[in-house]
Amino acid sequence: MKPKKLFYLIGFICFLCLTTSCQDSTDEIVKETPDDVKTITITMVAKSSSNPVFLSARVGAEAAARDLSNKNKKIDIKIDWRTPEIESAEEQAEQILNAVNDGSDAIIVSCSDDSILTGAINKAVDEGVPVMTFDSDAPDSKRFAYYGPDDVEIGERVMTELAALIDEVGKVAVLGGNQKAPNLKKRVQGIRDAAGKYPRIEIVGEFYHAENATDAVATMMKVHEAHPDLAGWVMVGGWPFFSDSLLNQLEPGQLKIVAVDALPVQLPYIEQGIANVFLGQPTFRLGEVSVRTVIDKIYFQKDVEEVNEMQLIRVWKDNLGGWSRQLRAWGYDGIPRKYLTM
Repeated sequence: MKPKKLFYLIGFICFLCLTTSCQDSTDEIVKETPDDVKTITITMVAKSSSNPVFLSARVGAEAAARDLSNKNKKIDIKIDWRTPEIESAEEQAEQILNAVNDGSDAIIVSCSDDSILTGAINKAVDEGVPVMTFDSDAPDSKRFAYYGPDDVEIGERVMTELAALIDEVGKVAVLGGNQKAPNLKKRVQGIRDAAGKYPRIEIVGEFYHAENATDAVATMMKVHEAHPDLAGWVMVGGWPFFSDSLLNQLEPGQLKIVAVDALPVQLPYIEQGIANVFLGQPTFRLGEVSVRTVIDKIYFQKDVEEVNEMQLIRVWKDNLGGWSRQLRAWGYDGIPRKYLTM
């Protein structure tokens, strides 16, 4: 073989060896998991796994866990979802204690009844597991932080919105959800406080129910039978609109309704004029912010604010399209295209 051809042949063989070696190294890098990766398990105990608000919060928590894990290669964050199917403060307390026994690194909880959950939270903290609350607080517990809205202010806002819609005169009813929930009790108090500014408005009652669409709608229908001259509703949650049941039971404009929450399933009620105003909670962020706050506290050893206030967004016909696009950006599916193109 001529020296020149031999030289090219040796070079080609060396090139193949080099590229194969590089590929092998690359494969090792891709597949290799550092030995010092720390798995962090955050237990999430919301009020009810049948409530779309908390399903959205779970999506936000899991998204934050993935993002933080991808950006910080030495941690792998897992969300351990331990939420009752049907709301139960007793089951929440049991799940908190179970999570401690199972080695959870931190717990985030939305409290159905702070009088029951304060003891479980304190026991978890005493066992060395930090606890953060979201959506519904237990302010007298040893939790290190809370993320959620100012509930008294929410109540004041829904009452003020409704007062404007009924020209500050008429009979109104309050839909209150779980009577023991600390966040909802504060919202109802805010409604009472604001109602005092409107002497021609009469609150016919505060009506409580299990936090699901079926019980909420049934409660509304009973109130309508008892008060056929009702002018409107102030609702501290959006439960009646978590199904399409009311679309066939209320006529557009029949009543004036202002409620909290503005999830995709609720939007037809705004479009059709059955509900007038929703105060939309960025429910995705309930989980997202909580997880990021926990990691800042327990991994990065940062000082975090004890109370982190979430701002609500007013949703009505004129901004239905913009709100729908925001929901899609947060990862919601099933939003009708007609809303997205408004």
